[in-house]
Amino acid sequence: MRAYAAYARRLSALRDIPLLLLRLVLAYGYYHPARLKWQDIHGIGDWFGQLHIPAPYVSAYVVAITESAGVVLLTLGLWVRYITLPLMFSMVVAIITVHWANGFEAGDNGFEIPLYYILMLFTLLVYGSGRTGLDAFLERSR
Repeated sequence: MRAYAAYARRLSALRDIPLLLLRLVLAYGYYHPARLKWQDIHGIGDWFGQLHIPAPYVSAYVVAITESAGVVLLTLGLWVRYITLPLMFSMVVAIITVHWANGFEAGDNGFEIPLYYILMLFTLLVYGSGRTGLDAFLERSR
């Protein structure tokens, strides 16, 4: 038991590394979709209209802004708990409007990847950015 306690204590010293990696992987994952949305925001609005998303052009801008903010804020570890909620909401909408009908498998454009994003974002919502983010720095400076 003693060995396990020492092992657990050593591992707990690394607890901020998974949070940092989650943030960086998510930021990287949102970068390309955000960039594509800005390259053809009108086309995204048209597509959202075909999906019967309310106010499709406004929604296209809201999602593009949310994803772009997500890239920056997740990378910096700034306001992480705040940005996770709109990102999770956009993933739920994506699952409902695009991925659900295709089943679970990512290879079939199913909801597997958006579900993983939701779970990673939920982890950051609960645990925050960790000690490696600006959130922790700002908290310490108070």
